[in-house]
Amino acid sequence: MTDTHTPTDAQSPEERRKLARRTVLAAGSVAVTAVGVGSAFAATDGTNATATGARTEASPSASEGACYTLTSELVEGPYYIDADKLRQDVTEDQAGIPLHLTLKVIDAETCKPLRNAAVDIWHCNASGVYSGYEESGSGGGGGGTPPTGTPTDAPTGTPSGPPPGGGGGHQEPTDDTRYLRGTWHTDRHGHVTFKTVFPGWYQGRCVHIHVKVHVDGEWTDAGYEGGHTCHTGQLFFDEKSVLLSAEVEPYASNTTTRTTLDGDSIYPDNGHEGGLLYLKYDRHHIARGVRAHLTLGVEPDETSNG
Repeated sequence: MTDTHTPTDAQSPEERRKLARRTVLAAGSVAVTAVGVGSAFAATDGTNATATGARTEASPSASEGACYTLTSELVEGPYYIDADKLRQDVTEDQAGIPLHLTLKVIDAETCKPLRNAAVDIWHCNASGVYSGYEESGSGGGGGGTPPTGTPTDAPTGTPSGPPPGGGGGHQEPTDDTRYLRGTWHTDRHGHVTFKTVFPGWYQGRCVHIHVKVHVDGEWTDAGYEGGHTCHTGQLFFDEKSVLLSAEVEPYASNTTTRTTLDGDSIYPDNGHEGGLLYLKYDRHHIARGVRAHLTLGVEPDETSNG
């Protein structure tokens, strides 16, 4: 539940800070939440709808730059590889629906954008496999039933890859592949953009992207060094978009039993505050591409390694 009182100009900075901290996650979530308010951008590259009502887009629940709350801190998962690929296009040779991801990083207390922060993203491919861990394969081992309009909330079978729930301690990479991973810096407005593909799924988890935000470090030729991690979270996709993606190859060939958003053990079930992305795509032709955006409210002075 969330305290519905709103900070006012008459309150002291300390009173406003304490009020902001009252927002908590239900069901034992690990951190307070934030309003996910993405910056608006125009859809291009064929993602606009060709007929009235054909475009699907979530409506922001608050104005640009809303703050005084934090985006949910979530588990890192076992397959993080420290920022060694400084790039915006992380696609490499991976097949899938083009995904244009824009994130805005702000200080949750001041509303100010964080400039020059390092943002990591990483996620599995359409088959549910993470680069650097190809020997692990995908959850479900390639068996099971193709996704349908009524996916199960309780995966079956014996997972051979990422553990259900995405938890567990860090595992060392098993190979040198690094597709669908990358690190880039925010601009003076706090924005960072990545080009990737719509993620697939593996046993025990809904479709998601991992994200980290680092501050106070230094950009070098070798990568981003020093500083600390002020946010570790995950980004999620609504069920409608996932069902549409499942009709398109190579996702249609992913026969691993899929977990729904509501059935996921990591998603905090608090909408955009918990990492649910705003999406824009043509629902009749999702294969043309998807645009996603969200604002991440973080505490720059805190450390959150997930």
